[in-house]
Amino acid sequence: MRYLIPFCGLLLVFGLALIMSKNKKEIKYKNIVMMLIIQFVLAVVLLNTKFGYVLIKGITNVFDHLLSYANTGVSFVFGGVLNEGEFSFFLGVLLPIIFISSLIGILQYFKILPFFMKWIGLFLSKVSGMGKLESYNAVASALVGQSEVFITVKKQLDKISPQRMYTLCASAMSTVSMSVVGAYMTMIEPKYVVTAIVLNLFGGFIIASIINPYSVEESEDILTIEDEHKQTFFQMLGEYILDGFKVAVIVGAMLIGFVALMDLINSLFEMSIGISFQELLGYIFAPVAFLMGVPWAEAITAGGIMATKLVTNEFVAMASLGEVAKSMSAHTLGIISVFVVSFANFASIGIIAGAVKGLNERQADVVARFGLKLLYGATLVSILTATIVGMVI
Repeated sequence: MRYLIPFCGLLLVFGLALIMSKNKKEIKYKNIVMMLIIQFVLAVVLLNTKFGYVLIKGITNVFDHLLSYANTGVSFVFGGVLNEGEFSFFLGVLLPIIFISSLIGILQYFKILPFFMKWIGLFLSKVSGMGKLESYNAVASALVGQSEVFITVKKQLDKISPQRMYTLCASAMSTVSMSVVGAYMTMIEPKYVVTAIVLNLFGGFIIASIINPYSVEESEDILTIEDEHKQTFFQMLGEYILDGFKVAVIVGAMLIGFVALMDLINSLFEMSIGISFQELLGYIFAPVAFLMGVPWAEAITAGGIMATKLVTNEFVAMASLGEVAKSMSAHTLGIISVFVVSFANFASIGIIAGAVKGLNERQADVVARFGLKLLYGATLVSILTATIVGMVI
C-alpha cells in the first residue's frame, strides 16, 4: 500500500499530461523512461544515502556562510531596528537576496555561469532528447531566474516555433532562481530545496515532452547565447545589487498583499460558511495530496498548502507550511516541502509573458495564449517530483 498509492499518483500525472497532448505520435517514450529512472535514482541518492547527506550538508553550509555574510551587510544598514530576540522576514530572509544576486552577477561577468549552463545543458539534451536551446534554458532558468533567462537567448526568440517556446517557458516556471534558494533554505529543510531543484529539472522535460511533443531538425538545433552589453565590473555589480533589491522589495510587497488578502478571505469564508478558504481548497486538493503519498489524515491540511502555493506564491505557501509543520509527520512534510519549491503559480504567467514581451512582441502573444496550459504543465511537474519523493522517503 505504501508504494501502490503513489504509483497511482504517477499514473494520474502521466494521464493528465497525455490528455493535453495533441501529437502523441511524437512522444519520445524512451527518453521519458530514462529521465524518470534518473529522477528516482537522484531522489534516493540525495535523500537516503550518506553521499547525499554529505553533498546537501556541503551545499547548506555554503549557503549558511553566504547568508551570514549577507546579514553583516543587512545589520550594518538596519542594525538596532529590531529588539533583541525579534525576527523580521524582510530583513532576515529577503534582503540577503541582494548579496546572492551580486554573486550571480560576478559569476556571470567572469563567464563561469555561462560555461556551466552551456555544457550541462548540452549533456541534458542527450538524455532528454530535447534541443540544445531547451536544455540550456532549463539549466539557465535554475541559475539566473525565469525572467532573466530569456535575455540570454533573445537572438533566437524570433526564430523558434510555438512548441519550442512552450518548453522554454515551462522549464522557467518549473524551476527556481538561485538568488532565492538561500531564502527558501531558511523556511524549509535545505535537503528538500536541493532535491526539488534537481528533480524539477528533469520533470519539466518529462511533462513538456508529453504535453508538447515535437522534433527539432538538426539544422535548427543551434544554441546562440547572447552576451550582455559590455560593462565595467563595478557597473555590472551595481546593476545586479539593485536587481537583487528590486526582487526583495517585489517579493516583500507580494507577500504583504497576498498574506493580508488570504487572511481577509479566510475570515469572510469562516463567517459565511464556517470554514476558511484555505480549508475549502484543502478539501479540493486533498485527493491529489493523498495520491502523492500524504496520509489521508493530513491530506486536507497538505492540500490547503498546495492550493495556497498555486493561487499566491511559494513564499506564502512556505510560511503556511511553517505554521503547521510541527503537527505534520516527517513523511508529509518532505512531500509538501518539495511540492512548493517552484515558480508554478498564476503570477508567474504574467512574469514570464512580461519578460518575453520586452524582448519579442510576437512571441509574447504566443506565451499569453498558452498561459494556463503552461501553469497546468508546471503544476504537474511539482506533483511528479513530490510523488517520487513520497515513494523514496
